[in-house]
Amino acid sequence: MTDPANPDPARSFGSVADSYDRGRPSYPVDAVTWLVGEEPVSVLELGAGTGKLTEVLVGLGHDVFATDPDDAMLDILSEKLPDVRATSGTAEQIPTGDSLFDVVVVGQAFHWFDHAKALTEIGRVLRTDGRLAVIQNERDERIPWVRKLGKLIGKPDSAFDPTTILDDSGLFSAAEAKTFRHWQLVDRHTIQDLVLSRSNVAVLRPEAQDQKRREVLAFYDGYGRGMDGMQLPYNCRAWHAQVLPHAQMVSTGSTIGAHEVVEVDDTDRPTVPLAKRTDTAVRLPRVVTDPEDGDDDLLIDFR
Repeated sequence: MTDPANPDPARSFGSVADSYDRGRPSYPVDAVTWLVGEEPVSVLELGAGTGKLTEVLVGLGHDVFATDPDDAMLDILSEKLPDVRATSGTAEQIPTGDSLFDVVVVGQAFHWFDHAKALTEIGRVLRTDGRLAVIQNERDERIPWVRKLGKLIGKPDSAFDPTTILDDSGLFSAAEAKTFRHWQLVDRHTIQDLVLSRSNVAVLRPEAQDQKRREVLAFYDGYGRGMDGMQLPYNCRAWHAQVLPHAQMVSTGSTIGAHEVVEVDDTDRPTVPLAKRTDTAVRLPRVVTDPEDGDDDLLIDFR
């Protein structure tokens, strides 16, 4: 039974932000390099969460502006990466100006978006010849014990593929795709965090969450691995596509591909998503701009 106080799986992660950060896998460096390129560029990350992908991007030298609709998730990102610009925002109403980024990156979040609105917004904020990059970790459930774990968790990592969505939008070139193999070391503690961080578990009542946690722990103990841990295999699937010129010039109510493109009126877009917390006020100006360098279109949020 889901918790009526938190019924939306897409917005359930804030309540389990710590478990998400401890239990979810990162992304392989070679996959992120293939997505974004080897040269440092300006990156907007949508659905950044606790910064799993952000850490890899920063480690590769990219200038990252991270957004997520959940402040609890961003608090953890900011604690780990205090120099990264970050603010609350959704893919459907991106809180920045036009044509500011070389790459828009989405890790483990694209399936939550309203794609018609989000792709229009992504086209708006990308520079000419910019690209959209999508990356998704999926457990390799061809392996019997991983398949059993997936059944216990109750929601397998589905084989999500954004290719058709991108093609139908008419806003991006044909997507290129590549799959990378990697492993996550899980132990007796992190496997519990992994299950608690799943959206379908996060919306359960506390007693049901605890029951699911105990089931997964018993499964792990049944293998007798203890604190030595085990390697959980993942297929990291990655796609990138280049924005088309007309995606940056769509008019209100025009039709592109299968979707009616609705331009978001600047008067309706929130100028600055105000924070409900103040712990990052000294450590991190949420967005830093320098009008003299031409980036005065970026919104300022000195939380």
